[in-house]
Amino acid sequence: MDIESPKKGKIVSLSLAHLLNDWYMNYIQALLPFLVLSGLGVSKGAFLISAFTITSSLLQPVFGYLVDRKNQRWMVYVGTIWMAVLISLVGLIQNYYLLVGVVALSGLGTAAFHPQASAMVSAVSGNKKGFFQALFTAGGNVGWALTPLMVVPFVQYYGLEMTPLFILPGVLCAILLWFSAPRVSVKAKVPPLPLMSILHDSWFQLSKVVIIVAFRSLAYFGLITFLPLYLQTTNISLLASSRLLFVMLFCGAVGGIVGGYLSDRFGGKTVIVGSLVISSPMFYFFLNTNGFLSYVLLALAGATLLASFSVTVVVAQELISKNAAMASGLMLGFGIGIGGIGVGLVGLLAEHQGIVFAINLLICLPLLAGLFALSMKAKKRSVLSAS
Repeated sequence: MDIESPKKGKIVSLSLAHLLNDWYMNYIQALLPFLVLSGLGVSKGAFLISAFTITSSLLQPVFGYLVDRKNQRWMVYVGTIWMAVLISLVGLIQNYYLLVGVVALSGLGTAAFHPQASAMVSAVSGNKKGFFQALFTAGGNVGWALTPLMVVPFVQYYGLEMTPLFILPGVLCAILLWFSAPRVSVKAKVPPLPLMSILHDSWFQLSKVVIIVAFRSLAYFGLITFLPLYLQTTNISLLASSRLLFVMLFCGAVGGIVGGYLSDRFGGKTVIVGSLVISSPMFYFFLNTNGFLSYVLLALAGATLLASFSVTVVVAQELISKNAAMASGLMLGFGIGIGGIGVGLVGLLAEHQGIVFAINLLICLPLLAGLFALSMKAKKRSVLSAS
C-alpha cells in the first residue's frame, strides 16, 4: 500500500468539487421545462442533453487514459471553470445550433475533471478506497439533487437571462481546487500498458458492467429530464416537481453510500442485482400513488437506482487495477454517456408516443439492468474492500 492513512481533507475537497461539477451536469435538465416554454421542442431540448453527454461522458475514458500516463492535476480546476463559464450561458443563447455547440464544448470540462479527481481520491484513500470512492460519488449525486431545487425557483423568479450568475460557484470551486487538489495522484513514473493490452483480459466482464451502467444511466437521465414534464400533466407544478426530484436524487446519494457499505458484506454483484431489480417496482408504485406515500416510494426508488453507483466504479477499477483513472472514466463517463445519449431518442418517443409511454419505458430499464447483472462474474471478496 502506497499511502497508509487517508488524507481526509483532500478527499472532502474533491468530494465538494464533485458536488459542484455534477450540479452543473444536471443544469440543462433543470432548465428544460423553461426552454420548452420559450419555444424549444421537447426533442430539441433532449438532444441538447445528448450533445452535452457525448463530450462530458463519452470522452472521459480518453482523459482517463491520459491521466494514467501522466498526472494531470490541472484538469480538475481548469475543467471546472471551463464548464461553469460555458454552460451558464445557455439561458442567453437564442440560436439553436450555437446553443448545441456551446453545450457540447462545456462538456469537455467535466470530462477532464472526473477521471483525474476519481484517481486522486483513490490515491489518497489509504486502505479505505471503497468507502472514500463512495463518499466522492455521493458528493456528485448530492450535486445532481440540488440542481432542480436551486435552478427552478431562481429561473422562475429572475428568468433565463440571469443564468450567467451561475458562473460564480464554478470560479470559487476552481480556486479551492488550485490550492487543495493533491499534487501526486497517480504513478506518473510508471507508464501504463498500451490500450489493447489493458483491455485484453478483462474486456468481456468490463463490457457487461458498461451495459449495466448504460441502462441504469438512461433511466436516471431520462427520469430527471422527463419526470417534471410528466408531473405537469398530472397538475403538479414545476416547483413541486423540483422538490420531488430533489427527494429522488438526494436519496440516490444516500443509497450510493449504503450500497457501498452493503457490498463490503454481501458482494458487489449482490448489491448491483438486488438494488436494480427492486428499483423498477418502486418507481411504478410511485407513479400510482399520491400524497406522503408517493414521496416515500420515490425516495426508495432513487436510493435503489443509485445504490450500485460507486460499486460499478470499483468493479471496473479492480478489473483493470493498474489504470484506475481509465476505469473510472469508463464507468463515470463512457457507460453513463451511452445511457445519456439515449435521452434524445426518448425525447422523440415522448413527442410521438406521449410522455406517459416514455416514463413507463424508463422505469423498466433498472429491472432489465438488474437481470442482466446476473451474468456478471461474482467475486468471493467484496468489490469495495481495501486493495
